[in-house]
Amino acid sequence: MRVWEHGGMTRPRISARISAISESATLAVDAKAKAMKASGRPVIGFGAGEPDFPTPDYIVEAAVEAARNPRFHKYTPAGGLPELKEAIVAKTLRDSGYRIDASQVLVTNGGKQAVYEAFATILDPGDEVIVVAPYWTTYPEAIKLAGGVQVDVVTDETTGYLASLEQLEAARTERTKALLFVSPSNPTGAVHSRAEVEAIGRWAAEHGLWVVTDEIYEHLVYGDTEFTSIATAVPELGDRVIVLNGVAKTYAMTGWRVGWLIGAKDVVKAATNLQSHATSNVANVSQAAALAALTGDLSAVAAMRVAFDRRRQTIVRMLNEIPGVICPEPHGAFYVYPSVKGVIGKELRGRRPQTSSELAELILEEAEVAVVPGEAFGTPGYFRLSYALGDDDLAEGVSRIAKLLAEAR
Repeated sequence: MRVWEHGGMTRPRISARISAISESATLAVDAKAKAMKASGRPVIGFGAGEPDFPTPDYIVEAAVEAARNPRFHKYTPAGGLPELKEAIVAKTLRDSGYRIDASQVLVTNGGKQAVYEAFATILDPGDEVIVVAPYWTTYPEAIKLAGGVQVDVVTDETTGYLASLEQLEAARTERTKALLFVSPSNPTGAVHSRAEVEAIGRWAAEHGLWVVTDEIYEHLVYGDTEFTSIATAVPELGDRVIVLNGVAKTYAMTGWRVGWLIGAKDVVKAATNLQSHATSNVANVSQAAALAALTGDLSAVAAMRVAFDRRRQTIVRMLNEIPGVICPEPHGAFYVYPSVKGVIGKELRGRRPQTSSELAELILEEAEVAVVPGEAFGTPGYFRLSYALGDDDLAEGVSRIAKLLAEAR
C-alpha cells in the first residue's frame, strides 16, 4: 500500500475501509474479454450478467420523449419520481402479491445502490449477516462497507446450491441481525420452492431477523419452477423485510441504472436521506424509461425467457459432456455454475492449474473464452458462465472449452 509522510508521520494514502474493497470480478473478466476482442482476438465472453437483447423500442421512445421534456432537465425528488414510485407499487402487487405504498419505495441508481443502501441503513459495526455461498460479488463489499460481518453458509452441487434450514440455524448467533435471501440466485440459478421459502421466512421471523431479499431475477424461471417472494409468503416478517429489485434483467436495461428498495417507512426514509447526499435523484431520462417498462406488459421478458431456456438446456448438456465437469441444471436467472474440481490439478498445455482461478486464466489465454472463477463467489472449484449470449457464440464457446479440457491429463 502506498503511503504519504508529513511531520514525521507515515500514513496510508487510501483508507483501510476502501482499500478492503475488491474490484467486481465479473466486470473485470468482462472488461478483459472485451479488451482482447478489441485487439483482434476472437474472444467469447461468458462473464457479464446482462441480456444480449436490446431494450424494447417502446421504452427507448419514452426515454427520447423525456429527454425533450424540460421538466426532466432539473432536479427531481431524491427518492424517485412520484409516478415511478406508484408504478413500482402497482408492479409489486401484480407480480408478487405484496401490497405496499409509495412511501415504502426508494428508486436507486441500479440494483447495486439498493444493496448498499439496504445494509448501510440497518447494520451497525459488528452486526452479522448470514449469506448463502456461492453469492454475487457485490454483497460482501456492501456488508463490509456498512461495518457488518458476513457469515457464510456454503452450499454445493449436491444440493443444487440450496441452503437447508439446519445450515442457516447453525450459522445464527446472538450477533445475527439479517439474512440475505436470493432466489433465483446469481451465480447458481438455484430457486427455492414455496415450501422452502415459507420455512426459511418463518425461521427468520421467529428469531427476529431482518430479511434482505434480492428479487431482480423474479421473472426468469423455467419449466414448472415458480418464483415465490418471501415478503408475500411470510407476512409475519412484517416490517423487517427489505425487497431489492430493478429493471435491468427483466427489460434488458442493465445500462439504464434503475433499481429500487422496498421496506418499512423508517428504513426507506433513512436510506433516502443517505441517497440525497450520495447521488440525489436517479437520472430522469432513465426513470422515465423505467416507468414505461413497468406500466407496459411482460411480453419482452417472455420472449427472452424462451431464448434463455433453450440456451440453458444446451449449455447444461454440453458442459456435462466434458470429463471432470459437473453442471447442475439451474431453474432461474441466466447462469450455470459447474464444478470443475475434476479438472483442477491436471496437466494442460504444459501447466497444472491448482485453482479454478488459474484454470479460468488458462482457458482465456488458450481457448479465448472468458469465464468467472468460483473464487469470486466464495466457492473455489467452480465457474460461473452466463448463457445470456447468442446461441452460436454459446455453442462455440463451450466447444472450445471442451476441446481444451479434453487434453487434460
